[in-house]
This record gives sequence, structure tokens and C-alpha cells, in this order.
Amino acid sequence: MGLGMGLVLAGVWMGCQQPGVMPSGTESARPWREAAAIVSRVQPPRFPNRTFSITDYGAVADGRTDATEAIRRAIEACAAAGGGRVLVPPGEYLTGPIHLRSGVNLHVAEGAVLRFKTDPDAYLPLVLTRWEGMDCYNYSPLIYAHGQVNVAVTGRGVLDGQAGDDNWWAWKGPGRNRPAQGPNQVAARNRLVAQVAAGVPVEQRRYGPGCYLRPNFIQFYRCRNVWIEGVRIRRSPMWNIHPVLCTNVLVRGVEVISHGPNNDGCNPESCWDVVIEDCVFDTGDDCIAIKSGRNEDGRRLGIPSGNIVVRRCLMRDGHGGVVMGSEISGGCRNVFVEDCRMDSPKLDRVLRFKSNAVRGGVIENVWMRNVRVGRVADAVLQIDFLYEEGAKGPYRPAVRHVRMENVEVEQAARVLDIRTFEGAEIRDVRLVRCRVRGVTRPDRVDGGDVQLVDCEVERAR
Repeated sequence: MGLGMGLVLAGVWMGCQQPGVMPSGTESARPWREAAAIVSRVQPPRFPNRTFSITDYGAVADGRTDATEAIRRAIEACAAAGGGRVLVPPGEYLTGPIHLRSGVNLHVAEGAVLRFKTDPDAYLPLVLTRWEGMDCYNYSPLIYAHGQVNVAVTGRGVLDGQAGDDNWWAWKGPGRNRPAQGPNQVAARNRLVAQVAAGVPVEQRRYGPGCYLRPNFIQFYRCRNVWIEGVRIRRSPMWNIHPVLCTNVLVRGVEVISHGPNNDGCNPESCWDVVIEDCVFDTGDDCIAIKSGRNEDGRRLGIPSGNIVVRRCLMRDGHGGVVMGSEISGGCRNVFVEDCRMDSPKLDRVLRFKSNAVRGGVIENVWMRNVRVGRVADAVLQIDFLYEEGAKGPYRPAVRHVRMENVEVEQAARVLDIRTFEGAEIRDVRLVRCRVRGVTRPDRVDGGDVQLVDCEVERAR
């Protein structure tokens, strides 16, 4: 599709009205009513009015004394009492992994800093976790809960993973500021991918020491009523906020500034009823990346992510503002993005879909409106079905029923970057009443039903 100064593209919205499928333009208010319904029912859990300060259990705010056991005792006492708030008061505390229990709100007060150890042995014993969409036993996430109900991390304090190129980030392997030689995750990652493909039982997928698979920062696994609000997250080993197989998830007012490898901001995976609002993401990878399991692990469970609302967020650096994939084998549907701002020469795309013929997955019913973008380094919309493994596989990914409406971009390299292969499905993808300025490169569109409807595209002078 050629681009020119002041080009206005007109078309007809060809939506569908069957249940579960994007409605036509004349019914464009209906999905936003669904978004409002999701927001109304995703509410923070309530906690008893009881406070358990970690300093009462031995924590010392000197940044050097190990507070791990004091925090554990405070959480246990809170849970035994029927729930409440575990308070981290102002000051600096050194800690290992924190495991939350049902009914516990870990409240990190303004002026408090939790600094997490960088010694991998502190994150033993191994726990059941999901690593890049694959279940295994590995180092504990820095903050973790499994099978709990009513759990929260709140407050205006700082969570500092202390990751850097001399510890966790080096495990990624060679890269910017990382050594060309040294122990890294490559062999273990390849082994885990092979185990997933072979159907090796999860109990036999044991990693940890000698494998170099980095832990996530915050991971709630199979939890219900999850609330994360206000905290400032820094220097994560990899993914920052990672709810897995959770329902009723509220992430609000969080600031994530973390630029290491795979430092995604928030990755709901196989989660249902999720609201992410009023957050700031300045990351070394995708700002928000919705997932549902990788390859056979995603298909084995077959649990999509869905009913997800993203609103009033600010995205700065990152590979994509809002992303679906690449671990998306379980599928994704009903995603709503509105009233967000994005702006950075290091933000690559506004809306991004990524999969391939090994991962597959169906992504449908994605709505974006009223998004203001300053600069984006590459495309406004990218659909990449050749990501990593490419077209060599039996599973055909699909993206269908997508609408981007009233998206304004001041500067972008191009509008569309569509990479696909025969047999994959890209259908009913529309940009409606969008305006994109400062375009410097032609679109790449390998195929698929993608149209610009009443849009303005202006090439840079």
C-alpha cells in the first residue's frame, strides 16, 4: 500500500455480528459496553483491618540485614489470623523471595525499598513456575503465590530486583553490555522447549542451579482476586508482573522502569477478567504482552487469555506498547485498549501480534481506541507470523476481528508491518479514522485482510 502526503483512505467496515465475533461499525458501542462491564466486576479484594509490620518480626531497615525470615513470619502470622496487611514501613530492607498467602496484602509504604538478593541460591527450593510460557520447576520468582485467593502487593514503595549485567541479566547470553562468554540460559531453554514438545511431565522438568533460567519478578500462579497497585518496580531479572492462570486481576497505578533483557512490563497469561490501568511502562521488552502458553503447554491446557482491559496507561521504551504473543498457543480474545499514551524513539510498535506455525493460536476481538502516540520507531500495527520458528510447523495462527480507532501518531516509520505465510489467517483487521504523520518507509504487507478506513497518512517532508 503506497503512502503519500495527506492521503485519505476510505472503506467500509465489514464486521460480523455472531456471538463472540466483532460487531459491525453500526454496533461499535457494544464492545465498549463489554469493556465497562469487565471494569465494573474486576475489583480489589477486601482485607481485614489488621496490620503486621515486618519490623515487629525482626526486620531491620538498614539495607544489609537479611529480612527474608522476618517477612515470612509476618506473612504467616497475618494468614493465621485470617488475613490483613503485612506492612513494609519506610526504610531499606534486603530480602530473598517473598511467598504470599491467601488474605495477605503486602503493603510497601512510600519511602520503603525492598531490595532483592542476587544470589541464586536464595531462591531455592525450586517452585512450580511458568517460564516463557512453559511449566517447569525453577528458582522462585522474587514475589510468588501459588493457588491463593485474595492476594495483593500495594503501596508507593520500591521493589528493586537489583538485576544487572553482572548477575541475572548475564544469564540471557551475549548481548549489549553482556559478555560473549560465560554461563547462560541457551542450553536449558532449548532442553525445556524439547521437553514440552515431547510431552515430558511437568514434575520431571527440573531446572535451577546450573541451568541459568532467570526468575520472574512478581508471579501469581493459579490465584483468584489479585491486586497490584502503586508500587514502583525496578531492575527485574526478566518479566516484571506475570499472573498465570488467574482470574479477577487488577493492576493499577504501577510504575515499571526496567530495561534488562526480556523485561516485559505486565504479562497476563491464560488469565480471565483483567484490568491494567493508570500504569507507566518503560521497559527492555514489550510493555504489555498477553500470553497463553507456548506450543504444547499452551495447547495442553487450552486456556486462552480474555476479557482484558488496558486503559489510561503510559508506554515509553519497549518492543511493543500492547502485544499479543508470542507464547499464545492457547489463544486470546476480547481485549480492549483505550485512552493510552505512547511516546519514545525506543518504542517499536503500537499494537503487535506475534506467533508462528509452531505456536499457532487464535487471537480475536481486539479493540483499541483513543490512543495518542508521539514517536514510534517502526510500525503502528505489526502482525508477525514468522516470529522465531517461522512457517515450519503444522499450526496456523490467526488474527481476526481487530479494530484500531482514533489512533493518532505524530511520527512512525510506517503504518503496517504484516508478515505471514500461506494458511495463516489475518481477517477483518481495520484501522478506522486514524491519523499517522511523519511516515518515512513504505508498508510491508505480505497478505491478509487489513484495511485503512477513513484514515489520514502523511509522509515526512
